[in-house]
Amino acid sequence: MVHLELRDITKSFPGVLANDGISLTVPAGEVHALIGENGAGKSTLMSILYGLVRPDSGRILLDGRERSFASSQDAIRAGLGMVFQSFKLFGEHTVVENVVFGAEPRRGWFLDRARAAREVGEISRAFGFDLPLHTRVGELPVGVLQRVEIVKALYRKAEVLILDEPTAVLTPQEAEALFAVLRSLAAAGRSVIFISHKLDEVLAVADRVTVLRDGRVVATHDVGRTSPREISAQMTGREIELGERRAAGERGPVVLDVDRLRVGARDRTLLGGVSLQVHAGEMVGVAGVAGNGQDVLAGALAGHIPVAGGTVTLLGHDVTRAANARRRAAGLAHIPEDRDRSGTAAQGDAVVNLGLGHHRAPPLLRSGILRPRAMRAHAERLIARFGVKIAAPGTRVGTLSGGNAQKLVVARELGRHTAFLLAEQPTRGVDIGSIEAIHGELDAYRRRGGAILLVSSELSEIRNLCDRVIVMFEGRVMADVAADTVSDADLGLLMAGRAADPQEAPS
Repeated sequence: MVHLELRDITKSFPGVLANDGISLTVPAGEVHALIGENGAGKSTLMSILYGLVRPDSGRILLDGRERSFASSQDAIRAGLGMVFQSFKLFGEHTVVENVVFGAEPRRGWFLDRARAAREVGEISRAFGFDLPLHTRVGELPVGVLQRVEIVKALYRKAEVLILDEPTAVLTPQEAEALFAVLRSLAAAGRSVIFISHKLDEVLAVADRVTVLRDGRVVATHDVGRTSPREISAQMTGREIELGERRAAGERGPVVLDVDRLRVGARDRTLLGGVSLQVHAGEMVGVAGVAGNGQDVLAGALAGHIPVAGGTVTLLGHDVTRAANARRRAAGLAHIPEDRDRSGTAAQGDAVVNLGLGHHRAPPLLRSGILRPRAMRAHAERLIARFGVKIAAPGTRVGTLSGGNAQKLVVARELGRHTAFLLAEQPTRGVDIGSIEAIHGELDAYRRRGGAILLVSSELSEIRNLCDRVIVMFEGRVMADVAADTVSDADLGLLMAGRAADPQEAPS
C-alpha cells in the first residue's frame, strides 16, 4: 500500500507556467479526483508523476521516500500505472497477450502461456472483471477494453492508478461498473487518481477532489462537503450555470432529410439504411457508444465519406454525392470531431483559419481577390465574440491549447449565417466555462431558426440542449425519442442495443 505525496511541483514551458508549486497527497485506499479547466495544469502534473516530463523543481514521495522518474518505465517499476484516453492495445492479440506484453512470464526462452493466463485470470477474477482471456481485443467493446487496460496496470503491480477521462467512451451503465471497480481497488488499499471534467462523476466516485486553476491548487475537498456549484466556481473564478435543460424553440420546415442512407466498406455495413430529419429551429442529438456509426453518418453528411445508397437532401437540394464545397454553398456548417486533423490548419495563423469557408464571398473576397484587412478584422471580431485566448490574430494555431483551438473552430462555423449545422463533439476537450459559452451559442443558433444535428458522447449535453435524441447501434437507428422524456439509464440500454421499450426500437 503506497502513500503518494507531491510537494511544490513546478514546471514551466516557454511563456507558460504550467505547474506553480503544486502539492497533493493521495493516501492508500483513496479515490482522489483531479479537476480543472483547460490549461489548469492537470496533464502536466500527471505527466510529471508518470515520468513523461521532468519537473523544474519539487519532490515526489512514495511512502515518504523521495523518487525521481526519468521515464514511464521508472514510474511503473515504482508502482504507478496509467490508463490513457486512447487505449494502448493490439487488436489482433488476445486479452492475455495484451496484458503481459513487455512483462511476459517465461519458461526458459519461451513465453509461459499457462502461467500468463493463470496470473491474468486471477487478477481479473479478484476484481470481478471476468475478462474473456483468449479473445482478441479487437472483438471486444470499449468498456471491456478499459478493463483490460486496468488489469494490464495491475499485472505490473500498480499501487497507484491514474485514469485520464476514463468515461469518455462508456455508456452510463459501463461508467457505473467502472466506478464499482475503482471503489474495489481503493478497498484493496490501492490509490486511484481520477481525472475528469464531469462534476457529477467526480462526486459519485471520489473520496476527495483537488481543484486546479492557472497551474495552482485552489482547493481540496472531501466530496461530501462540497457541491458542483462550489467546484465549478473555484475552477473558473465565477458562477457557472450548467445542467439546466434549455426550452425547445418553435419548429419550422424540414432542413435536412436523410432517407435510407447506406455506407459500406469491404463487405461490412457501416450504415444500414439510416433515416432522419432535422427541422428549422430544432436541435437533434445523436447518441451511441463510439464505433456504432455516428462518425460515419457525420462523414457522409459532410461529404467526406462516399455513400452506397439512399439520399441526403439539404434545403430541398439533393447533395447525396456532392462535394463538401457544394454542401457548404447549400447551407452546411460543420464542426468536425477531430479539430487537429480536420478542423484546423495547424501551420496557419488564426486569420487564415477563421477565414476558411468564408473566403469565397464578400466581404473577405472582392473581384476574385482576398482582402487581408477584411480577413484580419473578421478574425478579430470572432476572437472577441467567442473568447479565444490567443496572443494575436497572426499567432499560429498549432501553438494554441486544445480548448482554444476548439473554440476557434466553433467561432468559424457559427460566425456566418447558415441553415444547417453539423456539430460533432463541439465541447470535447473544452473546460467548463467554455462549455457554457458554446452551449449558449448553439442554443442561440437554433433560436434564430437554424437546424442542428449534434453528435456527442456527453449524454447530459444531448439531453439538456436537444429536442430529440437519435440513438445509434451497429450502424442503425435504435430509437428516435423526445429528449425530455428519456432517462440516461434508458439511453444507456439503447446504446448497448437493448430497447428499454420494445416499441421504441424499429423492427
